[in-house]
Amino acid sequence: MALPLPDGLATPALVVDPDVLDRNISRMADASRSRGFALRPHAKSHKCAQIAARQLRAGARGLSVATISEAEAFARVGVDDLFIAYPVWLDADKTQRLRRLADDSALRVGVESVEGAQRLGKAVRGSARPVEVLVEVDSGSHRTGVQPHAAGEVGKAAADAGLDVAGVFTFPGHGYGHDAQARERAARDEERTLSEAAQALRDLGIDVRVISGGSTPTVGRWQPGEVNELRPGVYVFNDATQLAISTCGVEDLALVAAATVISVPATDRFVLDVGSKVLGSDRSPWVTGHGYLPQFPQGTITGLWEHHAVVRLPGGVRGPRLGSLVTVVPNHICTPVNLAEELLVVRDREVIDRWQVTARGANT
Repeated sequence: MALPLPDGLATPALVVDPDVLDRNISRMADASRSRGFALRPHAKSHKCAQIAARQLRAGARGLSVATISEAEAFARVGVDDLFIAYPVWLDADKTQRLRRLADDSALRVGVESVEGAQRLGKAVRGSARPVEVLVEVDSGSHRTGVQPHAAGEVGKAAADAGLDVAGVFTFPGHGYGHDAQARERAARDEERTLSEAAQALRDLGIDVRVISGGSTPTVGRWQPGEVNELRPGVYVFNDATQLAISTCGVEDLALVAAATVISVPATDRFVLDVGSKVLGSDRSPWVTGHGYLPQFPQGTITGLWEHHAVVRLPGGVRGPRLGSLVTVVPNHICTPVNLAEELLVVRDREVIDRWQVTARGANT
């Protein structure tokens, strides 16, 4: 990201290039539309009302979110078509909140167990709008989700609980990898397991309308077929991990953390005023260090504390002066956004807007 920063910028800060952001949004929307996929982007990556509005204007059917509180935050700013792509386990508090959402929004919720489906059905029984459910399937990431043959049992329990079983979904976490073959294999795994799970529902007489998959690494590998919805998230900004696994280029990085050089203890080392409370502490097996440095691509953030980032440079590379502004692309963009109160929108060395992080800390 070569975005020139304003002089005197208060750091640390998360800075957005709106032109790159809009290009990323348009490119994904156009690609999905041209290949016949509905796009329901995952808003946990940006958590921001202004970015959600851009995605919806570009043609997104609605938003995916990770938590009830994220759904509440986006419902408050007028988004009324939401998929909680998570196997929500309802306690008393979440039951009341989900019921209010169901009364006011077109709501879809993930399930992956008979017990979870039964709780959900009880919670939203009699709501003003019917609640759709998608059964989560494990396509290879081995996180949550049932095996494809078990989707029928969960779907039947949801239907018996009075829920509208709309289809199936998955998350292809195993699509992260250095080579294109890993992403290709993960996409094929998604297609196969989702198709098998959808058929398990159809065998029980359930009308399968939604077959949902796709993350930023695998979305470009999808082939038109039975799958009809994609849910990428990170693509709006991209990050150091996406850059390392070649799902984006440097020109596609739309967000950086701006930092100031606060110490230059040696010619091969400098320290920035940005730490884990801004960048997050995610390590990536594909990135050396704690982030990517566009101005010093050969540099490595070797140490990260709460408010310090130590950068090492190879021999012969000249470092920045004390007080200089340096940008860092986080390894995983979702965590820094969740930690930030606002995103600074910069064009031509000026802050042209400040976007509040609408769903900041919305983790319940």
